Amino acid sequence: MSTTNEPSFRESVDLMFNRAVALLDLPPGLEEKIRVCNATYTVRFGVRLRGKIETFTGYRSVHSEHMEPVKGGIRFAMGVNQDEVEALAALMTYKCALVEAPFGGSKGGLRIDPRQYDEHELELITRRFAYELIKRDLIDPAQNVPAPDMGTGEREMAWIADQYARMNTSDINGKACVTGKPLNAGGIAGRVEATGRGVQYALREFFRDDRDLKKAGLTGTLEGKRVIVQGLGNVGYHAAKFLREEDGAQIIGIIEHDGALFDEKGLDVEAVHGWITKHGGVSGYPDARGHEDGAAVLESDCDILIPAALEGVINLENADRIKANLIIEAANGPVTAGADDILREKGVVIIPDMYANAGGVTVSYFEWVKNLSHIRFGRMQRRQEESRHQLVVDELERLSSDKGLGWQLSPGFKEKYLRGADELELVRSGLDDTMRISYQSMRKIWHEREDVTDLRTAAYIVAIEKVAASYRAKGL
Repeated sequence: MSTTNEPSFRESVDLMFNRAVALLDLPPGLEEKIRVCNATYTVRFGVRLRGKIETFTGYRSVHSEHMEPVKGGIRFAMGVNQDEVEALAALMTYKCALVEAPFGGSKGGLRIDPRQYDEHELELITRRFAYELIKRDLIDPAQNVPAPDMGTGEREMAWIADQYARMNTSDINGKACVTGKPLNAGGIAGRVEATGRGVQYALREFFRDDRDLKKAGLTGTLEGKRVIVQGLGNVGYHAAKFLREEDGAQIIGIIEHDGALFDEKGLDVEAVHGWITKHGGVSGYPDARGHEDGAAVLESDCDILIPAALEGVINLENADRIKANLIIEAANGPVTAGADDILREKGVVIIPDMYANAGGVTVSYFEWVKNLSHIRFGRMQRRQEESRHQLVVDELERLSSDKGLGWQLSPGFKEKYLRGADELELVRSGLDDTMRISYQSMRKIWHEREDVTDLRTAAYIVAIEKVAASYRAKGL
């Protein structure tokens, strides 16, 4: 990747913030207050492993406390540094504001390659990192609530929640100190699929408006659209799976760290995912054409490109060669600011990361609320819903019988209508509603303001205005 004149991830976020804020009329000083990162804590701690003490460096950054608690994932990766964590924290502020999750923005990271350690060692490291943050209130249900990110998942969140419980034995809301936990440790149904599901709902909303499709040079529905997915991790896998199985899209390309697969007729996402899980990559997958050069597949002709892994995969070096009509940023910052300019000039429509991958934080919000209310969603109303529906069905069948009409409700209808919503259905409904409404707020600005030519600027404008309104309400 060429770094010539390529802004860093943090500079990209700043450039995009500046582009949007220039179109707003904020009072002097408020713009700076929203822009700056409030605080970053750097921790260096030792853990005894394999007969010696290893020292690790971690960060927790708080970008904005216009609402509390602040929210943001913890990533375990060798590339973690202060700049990246601060940029991701800023993105979290705007993301939460955009989708109306009542949180400020935060982010955490530990410089570590999790693949180099076994499970027991990772638990020791994670618990020690959590201990360092908890004792400074940088993990707390009312102040700072982490979630999984790159290199972490349900397992790590369960360890962190347990560490918090050990240190705060009388905190009745302790489980709400972190989200993305396993179901049996206070998690919520639908959290694992949430970000990928959010990408699907975002695309569905985009395809509901002919004006949006026209700007991207697309027509029709998601059915049959050719999709390339870069990164078949949790987010890419769920997005690809749902788009293929529920919307009839064709996943023609899958790009991984060790190469790519391509098949114009469409790939079997489940089979590819199973192969990657077993073999650690796509190499040797028997049922599709393999490419050693993933970059070539990234630049292949397609309707929709979903970068779902790393930052900066679409940059000044390759932006010219991207042939997708529509890019939806499932990862954080996959398109650099320089590439963004090139793509916009080419007429490519980009659904920005700040919105596109907000499914995770939205369902995290639902999990946090569940933990604070101490009750599973649907537990109180589900059977009552079913009883009311049964009344309607019984009455219809009685009428038919009394009047000799011979009506028969189809068994499929009866089964679906009579089933009350469980937690998973309620979570999906809440996520769909969130993704629709936040997209509509961006769409309005995109189509109605002549000085806004892209969805990213529209997203920043919506988010910045909401953060500004929170600060004004606080009396700042």
